Amino acid sequence: MPELPEVETVMRGMRTRLNGHTIAEVLVRRDALRWPIPPHFASALRGKRIETLIRRGKYILMRTSGGLTVLWHLGMSGRVHLENAEDESDRDAMKHEHIVVRTREGTRLGLVDPRRFGAVDLFPTQDERTHKLLSGMGIEPLGPDFSEKTLAALLTGRKTPIKAALLDQRLIAGLGNIYVCEALYRAHIHPEQHAGLLTPAEIGALAASIPPVLNEAIAAGGSSLRDYKQTDGSLGYFQTAWQVYGREGEPCPQCPGKPACSGVVRIVQSGRSSFLCPKHQILTQDLTKSRARRSLA
Repeated sequence: MPELPEVETVMRGMRTRLNGHTIAEVLVRRDALRWPIPPHFASALRGKRIETLIRRGKYILMRTSGGLTVLWHLGMSGRVHLENAEDESDRDAMKHEHIVVRTREGTRLGLVDPRRFGAVDLFPTQDERTHKLLSGMGIEPLGPDFSEKTLAALLTGRKTPIKAALLDQRLIAGLGNIYVCEALYRAHIHPEQHAGLLTPAEIGALAASIPPVLNEAIAAGGSSLRDYKQTDGSLGYFQTAWQVYGREGEPCPQCPGKPACSGVVRIVQSGRSSFLCPKHQILTQDLTKSRARRSLA
């Protein structure tokens, strides 16, 4: 599933091409993706001006004139393809393309979703905060509210593993498996460590690791796995910079030539793969010692 950097990359591509454009035509080729598409979707958007686009967690919000917001969610395999409208006559209709938006300025947007786990919705912009998919979301890890202090408050009393806490969209919006693994590796924190037992130093290291990992991935266009592509059809390449994710059995980049380091290992947490170096991401098994260590920090 596309994670925050991939969704941010897609949103920025849409914003660059579509801001200020007026929607001339909307074609809806099926009644539902993951959920039903509003029956008035096409008619309500026709003639509307695209005012701006933002990202909230893993959702893209396209605000239009008339006080309407279009919510786009890419699901497992969805992607947005943008091109000049005149270019579509040079090819057959794109396979699995379920929604097409054409603007008066000559841009064509196609939502492609082979597995149909994505979603589209249309609602008043004033209802964004209360929308059923958005109302319970946590803070943005790239927003002004994210800091060492806020992260410490979110983790206080949490008995779940730190990786599960970071993946909880009610706490922090948009973080996914890949970038949590990478951030925990940079912070030298074992993914199974209890979230509520992290020391202030560990929380500080984690708060300092999450935004750079995300920003580096965004700069690289995200990580291309399976179906993900940018809006122009090009691939992201941050997967070439992964330090632990998907690198089971490979040398740890922070332990070059150390005989005591056996390299990157994979464990399974709640059905998901976690990748780490056990040499410098040490799991504190004795929780009594963990509490004492935290009180002395």
